[in-house]
Amino acid sequence: MRIHERRSLWRRMRPYFTVFDVPLTIILVLLLTVSMITLYSASIGIPGKMEDHMRNILLFFFVMWVVSNISPQLMMRIAVPAYTAGVFLLVCVALFGIIKLGARRWLHVGIDIQPSEFMKIVTPMMLAWYFQNRSGQLTWQSFGVATLLLAVPVGLIVRQPDLGTALLVVAAGFSVIFLAGLAWKALVALFIAGAAALPIIWSVLHDYQRERVMTLIDPTTDPLGKGFHIIQSTIAVGSGGLTGKGWTHGTQAHLEFIPERTTDFIFAVYSEEFGLVGNLILMVLYLLLIGRGLMIAGNAPNLFTRLLAGAMTMIYFAYAFVNMGMVSGILPVVGVPLPFMSYGGTALVTLGLAGGILMSVQRHRKLVQT
Repeated sequence: MRIHERRSLWRRMRPYFTVFDVPLTIILVLLLTVSMITLYSASIGIPGKMEDHMRNILLFFFVMWVVSNISPQLMMRIAVPAYTAGVFLLVCVALFGIIKLGARRWLHVGIDIQPSEFMKIVTPMMLAWYFQNRSGQLTWQSFGVATLLLAVPVGLIVRQPDLGTALLVVAAGFSVIFLAGLAWKALVALFIAGAAALPIIWSVLHDYQRERVMTLIDPTTDPLGKGFHIIQSTIAVGSGGLTGKGWTHGTQAHLEFIPERTTDFIFAVYSEEFGLVGNLILMVLYLLLIGRGLMIAGNAPNLFTRLLAGAMTMIYFAYAFVNMGMVSGILPVVGVPLPFMSYGGTALVTLGLAGGILMSVQRHRKLVQT
């Protein structure tokens, strides 16, 4: 191939390889670097974890690259069929799903899939499409329909039961409803209604969910059973002190007192080894990630992209807030991973979809009609 032909080919292909938003990419690379350092220590004695994590990171960047090349106009066109397909799959899970560890969350279609993960992205996309199509004519009925669109998948996910995923779908979906213009008076009314409904909610919770709440209030009532996770994780977080015990020198993790130390409780491993200083650095990275996401949402050209980018940012915030609160003993244990830190391919794919959407909104901000 001649030199000018190669240059011509590069000019045509270059837009597909320069889609990443530089500030967002730098933040993500830093978070994933911290993740690899922490997981290496947490997975000592567990063969194959680091290799799998590296493959998952490559998959994350590939998914993010693919989605960042999809225009927001195409996302609008697929929002309704994707949401419909997602709800249909959730109904199939309720009817024909596979039961694992006491929960019916998976469908077997050659491989086992978990449709609820799909709804973290699709539900806010559907709500953003709905509000875009009703832009300028929003009424109380509009917000009522939006709430129903959110309640359908959330109800099906809670039924599985999968409270952690349901909370993330609620966070992403409700952020769209709020950013669409929900009045503060309505928020106060919802808060009062939610407080009044607590006895009803308590009555419909599964026994294990009630136990998690009671364990949160006083984990010492069952220190070797339900309270073990919270007690050991808070000990690890506190024992890190100001600067931590040092990389690979965390006693709680390496003496196997921390359960699920490579996934849901990896923050306890990180806190013990890097201390308060390390935690502050990690929180700054998350704040920068959320700030960049909100900046992209603020610069988005129309209501759909603004709401969608805001919801994807809220997914990052909800993941981090719920996991850190869970590990620190502030929130019940609900099985939510720490974004970009925890081991697990499904969560990284979901985060890659969210990152790709943010980068697509940023990339196409001048091409989308307002």
